[in-house]
Amino acid sequence: MSGDTHIFPAAFRNDLTELMRWRRDVRHFRTAPVDETVLARCLESFRLAPSVGLSEPWRILRVESASARKAARENFEAANARALAGYAGKKAALYPKLKLSGMDRAPVQLAIYCDDATVQGSGLGAATMPEMRRYSVVAAISMFWLALRAEGLGLGWVSILDPDRLSRDLDVPDNWTLVAYLCIGWPEAVRDSPELEEIGWEKRAPGLWMETR
Repeated sequence: MSGDTHIFPAAFRNDLTELMRWRRDVRHFRTAPVDETVLARCLESFRLAPSVGLSEPWRILRVESASARKAARENFEAANARALAGYAGKKAALYPKLKLSGMDRAPVQLAIYCDDATVQGSGLGAATMPEMRRYSVVAAISMFWLALRAEGLGLGWVSILDPDRLSRDLDVPDNWTLVAYLCIGWPEAVRDSPELEEIGWEKRAPGLWMETR
């Protein structure tokens, strides 16, 4: 950083852009274990994340037992079958080719919840928009994602799940809301572009959409 302006040098800014460019939603993992020291270092990014009213509403569950992982996997498979039934035409043909979960191989799996009833922060900033607590959890996950990528690790965000069923299976408090089920591990390969783009599911927008009002 330079003087009191806290502007990082160009090389750092370029590296940060590259880190964001190479972030991927990983589905194909090697089964090699993740060093606990590295994982702990990445998890510290949650403590650096912004949160509404400094509420820090994230609750992190490590899904380790065979029974918990089996329940999560069966949850995904049921939800995935329902999702496939909702597509037709080209999308229905492409859908079975998509690998939408790394649950079968990822050595680390986390269920990330938002504590909607937390008293920390005294409700500051959340009275009119209580969903800000969940947005805070998403912001923390984004920082965690980049920290993992900087270590060479991949993260896959599984959203094809029944959140109520998962919460019952994991026996979490009623006031916790599932935000993400994350699969973490060493990627089998590093892709130049998102897999969904490579397969032809969707293309990135050509530019940033923005309007002035």
